[in-house]
Amino acid sequence: MGTIEWWAKVDSDAKAWLIAHNGEAVSSEVLSKIAAAGGADTSSAWWVGESGPDGIFLSDEAVDWIEAAANDESG
Repeated sequence: MGTIEWWAKVDSDAKAWLIAHNGEAVSSEVLSKIAAAGGADTSSAWWVGESGPDGIFLSDEAVDWIEAAANDESG
């Protein structure tokens, strides 16, 4: 599993949203913050999962990565 390069550059609100809603479609506001932090939401990015009517989802690997990062930050 890689490192989510933009994680360190997004604000605490975006991180909190991603942790609280891990596995859900990413809100357009959070996607904008990810893009501003250098995360391109292209289908070739490893952290991008499926895209559907509800929006863009993170890949299973990214969901696991965020869960691990949240545990590291809280522990």
